[in-house]
Amino acid sequence: MNQVIVVGGGAAGMIAALSAAESGAAVRLYEKNEKLGKKLFITGKGRCNVTNDADAEEFFSNVITNRKFFYSPYYSFSNQEMMTLLEQLGVPLKTERGGRVFPASDKSSDVIRGLENGLIKAGVQVFLNSGVKELLLEKGRCCGIMLEDGRKERGDAVILAAGGCSYPSTGSTGDGYRMAESAGHAVTSLRPALAPLLVEDEFCKELQGLSLRNISLRLLEGKKELYSGFGEMLFTHFGISGPLVLSASSRVVKRLEKGPLKAELDLKPALSQQALDARILRDFEEARNKCFKNSLGKLYPVRLAEVMVRLSGIDPEKQVNAVTAAERRRLLELTKHFPMTVTGVRGFSEAIITQGGVEVKGVNPSTMESKLAPGLYFAGELLDLDALTGGFNLQIAWSTGWAAGEAAGRNGGAYGI
Repeated sequence: MNQVIVVGGGAAGMIAALSAAESGAAVRLYEKNEKLGKKLFITGKGRCNVTNDADAEEFFSNVITNRKFFYSPYYSFSNQEMMTLLEQLGVPLKTERGGRVFPASDKSSDVIRGLENGLIKAGVQVFLNSGVKELLLEKGRCCGIMLEDGRKERGDAVILAAGGCSYPSTGSTGDGYRMAESAGHAVTSLRPALAPLLVEDEFCKELQGLSLRNISLRLLEGKKELYSGFGEMLFTHFGISGPLVLSASSRVVKRLEKGPLKAELDLKPALSQQALDARILRDFEEARNKCFKNSLGKLYPVRLAEVMVRLSGIDPEKQVNAVTAAERRRLLELTKHFPMTVTGVRGFSEAIITQGGVEVKGVNPSTMESKLAPGLYFAGELLDLDALTGGFNLQIAWSTGWAAGEAAGRNGGAYGI
């Protein structure tokens, strides 16, 4: 019976341990925290967006980095298979807007409990408060681990699922990258991704806490469009956040290292220029004897209306019936192309995932085994593999974890021990 060691008790580690055990291996899982799934517990604001029920083509379109590498692990354990597994583990699911899949209870703790019960039934030994210091390497292959207390544990295979750098308070402190490098693997530049964006415009502070729904966001480098999306966003004291912004950040975090980007909001994407102009004219007709500053209450939230008045350059005290056609066109243009200057991304403490990681060219996509150190397998956020919001990143953890566990449980090291 193969002896498999799993480093990390997050999403990828738990599913890898379960997969290895179901493949016939004796499995030991080591987790540095006092409980399993600490980061999983806070995902989706505590609701845990476990996956997305998109078909394969749509799913892959949401993978940003190393999409082709992900084909093999995805097809070995897809989103549909993960959903079936969770149902079998006693976790009923529901699907919401955008294909997002959640536990029916809206409680991430139910997902963790289901996986824990699965590990118990499969006979996995779980060791909590057991940080791993380094890999044991002999003659180029991985044969075990050294714990932080100095104890050595040997095995036929080691699955490294130690997480990335995001949310370091949950234990994701980048230890896995150092261990991967000790086995000869290259690690690409690490960046916070699916994170809020920094905006230099002072009006963001005025609008702090204001949430906008059903708007469009574009990020531009000159005239070149780097990102375009539709959804919900939130103004903060430092810039912008919310689902729409988080996805945008993953598209541009690398580019932002070179300098600022222009952002544009379409505050009324459902209306064409002509329809919006007609709407403004109707509002102006109703408020024709009011001051301009008091005429925009039906078009925008109050605090945003105040900013729009200032940015439009129209005299706030001017009577609406005196607003010129050219001034009205300025307001229309501002509504369809509300400008901001994005200067960067917030740090790892606010990032949902890490962009970058162990270079995938050193990993076999069918088995997740290292090409450089037989017996070593990788899973989850540690890899240079990431996607947009909506459950796609957790599915990356499930798919790569399952593939690693299945191969490690069946084969151990590629060349035996």
